Amino acid sequence: MSGVGRRRLGAPWRRRRPLRTRLALAVTAAVAFVAVGVCAAAFLVVRSALYEQLDLSLTQSARLAAQRNPGAGPGTLAGECRFLAAPACAEVVAADPARDPDGPGLLPVAPAAREVAGGRRAPYYTNITVAGYPARMLTTDYAKGRALQVALRADTVEDGIEEASRWLVVTAAAGVLLAAVLGYWVSRTGLAPVTRLTATAERIAATRDPRHRIELPPPGREDEITRLAGSFNTMLGELEQSVTAQRRLVADASHELRTPLTALRTNAELLARADRLTPGQRERASAALGRQLREVTGLVNDLIELARDEEPQPLVEQVRLGALVEHCAQAARTHWPDVPFRVRVPAGPVVVPGVPARLSRLLGNLLDNAAKFSRGGLPVEVELVAGLAGRGPELTVRDHGPGIAEEDLPHVFDRFYRAGTARALPGSGLGLAMARQIARAHDAELTAEAAPGGGALFRLTF
Repeated sequence: MSGVGRRRLGAPWRRRRPLRTRLALAVTAAVAFVAVGVCAAAFLVVRSALYEQLDLSLTQSARLAAQRNPGAGPGTLAGECRFLAAPACAEVVAADPARDPDGPGLLPVAPAAREVAGGRRAPYYTNITVAGYPARMLTTDYAKGRALQVALRADTVEDGIEEASRWLVVTAAAGVLLAAVLGYWVSRTGLAPVTRLTATAERIAATRDPRHRIELPPPGREDEITRLAGSFNTMLGELEQSVTAQRRLVADASHELRTPLTALRTNAELLARADRLTPGQRERASAALGRQLREVTGLVNDLIELARDEEPQPLVEQVRLGALVEHCAQAARTHWPDVPFRVRVPAGPVVVPGVPARLSRLLGNLLDNAAKFSRGGLPVEVELVAGLAGRGPELTVRDHGPGIAEEDLPHVFDRFYRAGTARALPGSGLGLAMARQIARAHDAELTAEAAPGGGALFRLTF
């Protein structure tokens, strides 16, 4: 099977395995690979050390044999190495096979030994069998035209290597088993936050309740998974706020729409019996019906804009705030002819990036709100201040009405919130909420405060 075919078969298998299983297998394979590699390296080191010690004994035996038998001819010098405690076997090998003795020698003579005797090859070691026992032989130069072969039993070395291999195999198996245990522990411990995250996500999907949270470890033990869980908790918090705001918006909208819809139905039923009404009654009912229709239409439009919770950005341009304030104040004078509007703008141009239509809506809402609370011909004061060093332009709108109670200040910009002093006045409680939304979309901050000497002061800072 080709490599591409094997990859195609392996990929679905990896996808079918849970992440915990794959991580455990990966850790097990890594640790097992290291354990087997270390054991294999240890085996080679032990084997090399044992043979090195045996080779050293052969070198010493060859030196002693050469000293005791200087100038000896081809043939056996010592032949008792078939016993474990006997000294080394020694044999002289001639470069010319014709000079060999008549009888067979004790040690095997290879062509390489003739080359050592003739000086054409360096000394070397080899493993042989002597009298049915394993042995190791050194072939080294001895005299001109002759080489010396020395052999010793290698039973102890072979037994040591075999025993070391058994222990190393056991160690490697234990290492693999330990690697499996560690892999399972690592996958279970390391993926515990992911498991909790998955369980929380599944619980939220089943219950549709975003109030659930993932339990996080104590401070000081954060890691990447913990930060992921923390980010997921933050996302759940934002989702919970969004769902809560949506439910509150629907509840408030249904509550606010109930009254004008009831009035619409009442006037519609009244007009349905127009033959029983006087012309004046019909005119008043028609005017009330039109007024309520406009009120419901405005309320629905405001709800649609607030439900988007965002502002369009493609039509951003440089807006001259002074001219815009003057235009909005003139429109407010038309809507509120009994309320004087005093506008102060700087002589020089004050320019900010924005959407003119949305900024007009923001200013219109502020001016309508101020005019609604102005009483007895008291003015609405509008002042635009150019930005100072490090600050942007600032617009203030002040009325001389009853002001904002301390307990109402935190809720002034909430949707459908209406203070006790405003419940008898027209409006739905959406104007200021929409104004703040437009301000934030333009990187501005809209705040409310009690004005010195009475009244309310709204401050728009770009």
